[in-house]
Amino acid sequence: MLFHSEQLLFKPRYEWALGERIDHPETTARAESIVHALSEDPLFELWQPPALPAAHLRGLHAPSLLHLYEKTVALQDDLYPTVFPRGDGVRADPDNLHHAGWWCFDAGTPLNGQMWSAARWSAAAAVEAARRISQGEGLAYSLSRPPGHHATRDRFGGYCYLNNGALAARTLRKAGARKVAILDIDYHHGNGTQSLFWRDPSVLTVSVHADPRTDFPYYTGFPEERGAGRGEGFNLNLCEERGCDGTRYRQILQEQVAPVLRAFEPAALILAAGLDTYRLDPLGKFELTTDDLREVGELIGSWGYPTVAVQEGGYHSAHLGRNARALLRGLRDGLSRPR
Repeated sequence: MLFHSEQLLFKPRYEWALGERIDHPETTARAESIVHALSEDPLFELWQPPALPAAHLRGLHAPSLLHLYEKTVALQDDLYPTVFPRGDGVRADPDNLHHAGWWCFDAGTPLNGQMWSAARWSAAAAVEAARRISQGEGLAYSLSRPPGHHATRDRFGGYCYLNNGALAARTLRKAGARKVAILDIDYHHGNGTQSLFWRDPSVLTVSVHADPRTDFPYYTGFPEERGAGRGEGFNLNLCEERGCDGTRYRQILQEQVAPVLRAFEPAALILAAGLDTYRLDPLGKFELTTDDLREVGELIGSWGYPTVAVQEGGYHSAHLGRNARALLRGLRDGLSRPR
């Protein structure tokens, strides 16, 4: 497990949801629950990732977005963008935090003085996990908090600031992996990851998620979104109705995801490990149990790809640690099967 304690310093207090101010779901209790559960399990060790130079982020995220993040360290309180300009003729200045809405796409992802450090350590954990896979490990887990799969090249939102899974994929590619697959099992569509590899045939992006007509992020994640240019056909969105249980979920993985991965033949797999498919999750409407999550992990592991598991969603903090442990134990058991 890769994790840095500074990821716990970022503490968003609330978000705006459908005009209502609610307690922010992306709390430190999420990571604390996972750290506690995995630290008690002798099969897992806690490692601190090395610091990630800012230059490592510039090839993936826009310089203006990163510059905006650097300006946030002076903030004394949470800043919520309140104006979201779009269209020609609008000029945004990353030195002016009142312009932050230009780089944001929702009202639930605040900026404050601790965000930039936490986000960089979250990304550092994912990059280090990928580096370990490139050096021959079969499974590495990044406890990335804040999460990342909604972050695009030049936009933040969905509680995400840097796209940790995309950084892990790029790390593997730079280390020599000819092709990498990203499988997103979060309840919500990974719009940021899709956008970052939209034209890239070397990275297959697959997302199994709730129907965007009813669930965040609402505007992406439909089956007809298949990529463009040389990347056309290398993006797969599988939408499922609310109420999906473990049996149905494993059927989707076995019958629709596994054949696509086999045909693509990736050197490694990035698993965007959202746990908000759990039946008690306040932000999800699927019906998976803890045992289902273990079986999902075992099924994915049985495919035999060296795997970087990058933490994404999962907001029922009381059970999040045991759910993460179940998924990771399943992955390990599946990967250890003889082939």
